[in-house]
Amino acid sequence: MKLFRFGNPGEEKPGLIDSGGIPRDLSGEVDDISGPVLDDASLDRLRGLDASALPAVADGVRYGPCVGRIGKFCCIGLNYSDHAAETGAAIPEHPILFMKANSAIVGPNDDVVLPRGSENTDWEVELGVVIGRKAKYVRPEDAIGHVAGYCVVNDVSERHFQNGLTGQWTKGKSCDTFGPTGPWLVTRDEIPDPQNLAMSLDVNGRRMQTGSTSTMIFTVAEIIAHLSGLFTLHPGDVISTGTPPGVGMGIKPEPVYLKAGDVMDLNIEGLGVQRQKVVSE
Repeated sequence: MKLFRFGNPGEEKPGLIDSGGIPRDLSGEVDDISGPVLDDASLDRLRGLDASALPAVADGVRYGPCVGRIGKFCCIGLNYSDHAAETGAAIPEHPILFMKANSAIVGPNDDVVLPRGSENTDWEVELGVVIGRKAKYVRPEDAIGHVAGYCVVNDVSERHFQNGLTGQWTKGKSCDTFGPTGPWLVTRDEIPDPQNLAMSLDVNGRRMQTGSTSTMIFTVAEIIAHLSGLFTLHPGDVISTGTPPGVGMGIKPEPVYLKAGDVMDLNIEGLGVQRQKVVSE
């Protein structure tokens, strides 16, 4: 099942994609695609609806972030062996965790706005994991049962803010619009193996990132287990699980960064596509 949210920013309604690929309005059934409707029982109820009887969503409507009222936006750094190699970083012993401010979250096709003074804004296509059931001290073998579904995330990053300003990576990860999420939340039954998904990102039609979740250092299950040993994961929390090689920071001999007018296209197998135009503030 593919769930989405549509409408103006801050006014999004819930929807689903029916078996014929038609987007349908779910607002008569639930008030939002958020934590309270992401448990297995609630998702099963939505699967049982006669989707063809739901109102169709008009063509051209804006898609918002596929999850509303996100509790925590957790991100894992340097989680692909080939990406760690391109940056010259050592393979981490444990998942590297940083947080992205929720105010960064936008829809999958919304503009990405360069913050004032930015000269080093970069792209990162990532697999997003949406928690559907409370997770605390979860074992890796049980972890996937706590997942509602998956989505595409662009972990947009300002590298000078991230690495050049004293403090944590969060500074360079949390600028407004730096968290495009969606277009859909694809429930876990449609993604039997999250460790075997092709992923890509283009800038202005040029392929920059080509990768697979198979090269993750820490799997989705291992990440959930690790984080749930540190703090409780709640329904509606999102985990962005790292990026494959091809980021602008890693380009030789000189890094390449985003500028106003650039267009990013992201794709993860089975999870849909994103497109963002880069604009100046």
